Amino acid sequence: MVTDSTAVLPAEMAAAAALCIVPLTVSISGEDGREGIEVTPDDVARALAERRHHVTTSRPAPAEFAAVYRELLDAGASGVVSVHLSSKLSGTYEAASLAAEEFGGRVRVVDTLAAGSAVGFVARAAAAAAADGADVERVSQAALAAAGRLETLFYVDTLEYLRRGGRISAASALLGTALAVKPILHVRQGEVVLKEKVRTTARALGRLVELAVEVAGESDVDIAVQHLAAVDRAQALRDQLVERLGDRVKDVFVADVGAVIGAHTGPGVIGVTVHRRS
Repeated sequence: MVTDSTAVLPAEMAAAAALCIVPLTVSISGEDGREGIEVTPDDVARALAERRHHVTTSRPAPAEFAAVYRELLDAGASGVVSVHLSSKLSGTYEAASLAAEEFGGRVRVVDTLAAGSAVGFVARAAAAAAADGADVERVSQAALAAAGRLETLFYVDTLEYLRRGGRISAASALLGTALAVKPILHVRQGEVVLKEKVRTTARALGRLVELAVEVAGESDVDIAVQHLAAVDRAQALRDQLVERLGDRVKDVFVADVGAVIGAHTGPGVIGVTVHRRS
């Protein structure tokens, strides 16, 4: 199983799923570094807070994916499934697909139409299917099925970073700034879309809990709460969700959003991903 560095999972979960992670690149004022290796979320948060640094991100090169695929196949894998963040938010899926063309159908690339921990949940589901002996086709189907049971909701202090990176329209960003609203967004069909506008941060965080509970319904769920430089808020949100959902919560964790996603959302972001198990 292959995924990219935006698929944030706790280290023990990633290790249990035997995930090979290909890092994206983050550039801070022209200095490049691999996400999670040379550049951390704290580095990005500091750079954005100082306001004098220009932070950008870029996809891995196809050759980087090809090298990983070749290593796995040479080691005896019958096939490879490569699971990545939305093609509408990044060129990562395209780079992986270009690399896969070298291997005559032995590599399948899955567009999760998701981001962050949502991608991690899809990769875990695919890895579980592979561990059960599924072939490449069935592993790919398991990944797509998991992607269909996901919802990611998030709050940002400002829409400016999403606007700069082209992840939300300038008109939407201007509207949020002009009205001084606190935006709640979600990932819909692979794109970042404004879901609701509320007037205060406290109300926005409360609505994240309410919306996540609605998404969960009566299903057993896995929950990820992600943040950039807002760990106290994230932990409080996790506790509220566990209290509301009780024993329906099977796996839950708090993590940073990662350097790449943090570069496009800014400090203060809080996100909730709900993965329904059925």
